[in-house]
Amino acid sequence: MRRIKGRSSRKIQQEFPSIRKRYWGCHFWARGYFSTTAGNITQYTILQYLADHIEPTGVSR
Repeated sequence: MRRIKGRSSRKIQQEFPSIRKRYWGCHFWARGYFSTTAGNITQYTILQYLADHIEPTGVSR
């Protein structure tokens, strides 16, 4: 997981210079991680759930 987070952080910061400046010398990702399965629901249901729980600023509630 550490490798995935490190590589994705590097790619995101290379693509978006403003993020690189904001997180210089700081941790980009949180220390932990979470993984689960969705069970027997559709992709639409998951996307609708996310749309209902993310504010317009991009910050989750």
